[in-house]
Amino acid sequence: MVMIYGVGHVSGAHFNAAVTFAFALTRHFPWPRVAAYWGAQLTGALVAALLLRASLGNIAHVGATFPSGSDAQSFLWEAVMTAFLMFVILAVATDTRAVGEAAAIAIGGTIGLDAIFGGPISGASMNPIRSLAPGIVSGDLHAIWIYLTAPIVGAAIGGLAYQFVRAGNRRAIDL
Repeated sequence: MVMIYGVGHVSGAHFNAAVTFAFALTRHFPWPRVAAYWGAQLTGALVAALLLRASLGNIAHVGATFPSGSDAQSFLWEAVMTAFLMFVILAVATDTRAVGEAAAIAIGGTIGLDAIFGGPISGASMNPIRSLAPGIVSGDLHAIWIYLTAPIVGAAIGGLAYQFVRAGNRRAIDL
């Protein structure tokens, strides 16, 4: 939430590769810029993981994300949590009828709730780069496929679901 308020006006608060993907998928972000944003996100995440490694050692694999239960459980939870997150992000960031200035509170609250409920199961990453960088730095990529694919799937579902709801709401208003 703090970073959304702090630099959202600079980057559109694109801290999450899955969110960037879903914004492009739903035509709220230009596809040609996606790779550059992913590169910046990966660079920032690698620097953060390297800083953790340099200052703390390999404690908790420098924040790498791993499933607590089965891979299927973690995949499902990551996809569902990211879908909820993307739905909220599109609702508050692209719809003028939404909360506007308080968008960061809604987004931060969604991340917090996802972490409370899903953290014990999957680690509540909801961001491919957030899991990839610590995995690379720690050298442990054993479940990375979950965290590279489930958030992309979930963000696409959440983004498309909000587009559907928004379009249906417009038709209801027009009637």
